Amino acid sequence: MIYIGLTGWGDHDSLYTGPITPRDKLKEYAGHFPIVEVDTAFYAIQPQRNTLKWVNETPPQFQFIVKAYQGMTGHNQGDIPFENKQAMFQAFIESLDPYIEKNKLAMVLFQFPPWFDCKRENVDYLRWCKQQMVEIPCALEFRHQSWFAPQYHKQTLEFMKQENWIHSICDEPQSGEGSVPTVLVSTNPHKVLVRFHGRNVHGWQKKNAENWRDVRYLYRYNEQELNEWAERIHKLAEGCDNVYLLFNNNSGGDAADNAKQMMDILNIEYEGLAPRQLDLF
Repeated sequence: MIYIGLTGWGDHDSLYTGPITPRDKLKEYAGHFPIVEVDTAFYAIQPQRNTLKWVNETPPQFQFIVKAYQGMTGHNQGDIPFENKQAMFQAFIESLDPYIEKNKLAMVLFQFPPWFDCKRENVDYLRWCKQQMVEIPCALEFRHQSWFAPQYHKQTLEFMKQENWIHSICDEPQSGEGSVPTVLVSTNPHKVLVRFHGRNVHGWQKKNAENWRDVRYLYRYNEQELNEWAERIHKLAEGCDNVYLLFNNNSGGDAADNAKQMMDILNIEYEGLAPRQLDLF
């Protein structure tokens, strides 16, 4: 099965045709796509009242990919607002209970920062993370190219298979050590994730620019690029039960349109989506 969705549900204006409040956007979003990434979990571990609301207002088949809290992946580079790391992980796992109880958790996404390079202490930390998460399905996305350098490429993939990490494959700008190549390998027989970050090389690494976060994902995939990816997706699906695609190229509002294009190219029409609001005209 191939699932297509977006990162977050709040900023995709082309999906929402009439007046709609932010709290009602997920219900409308679920009429278009069967999966979504919960990126708010990266900034703060979400209270169960939020996750309970989200699982209750989406169809039974709808699935969530929950981004790991930034303290778990070292993005904050400082003190964590918990007694220790074990307490932080436990709080995050407890926040997942509503997803799990409703069978709506596709996976947790651990996206590590560009300075998380391939070295022994980081390999050990990945192993420790997986132990804390126990049986919860977890995807792993790197942002430092050393993990796929020639001397480590094979070992990285083998490690992910041994530890049962789901591979988060990236399509992103190739602009130095802070980006990773597209490695078309599924490390888990049941699930693989592909995240489309766009190909804005100019904006990818300009972290000192005032509008860096606004332009980082400013990119619209053209028909040829999406068709090339369709072939890759079919190959991934041959060796993996479920392929999850997330479009993250939304600095210019292009993610939803590109996701819809990909659905057309792959000739996918989902059943069991939520009812959509009808446009007055």
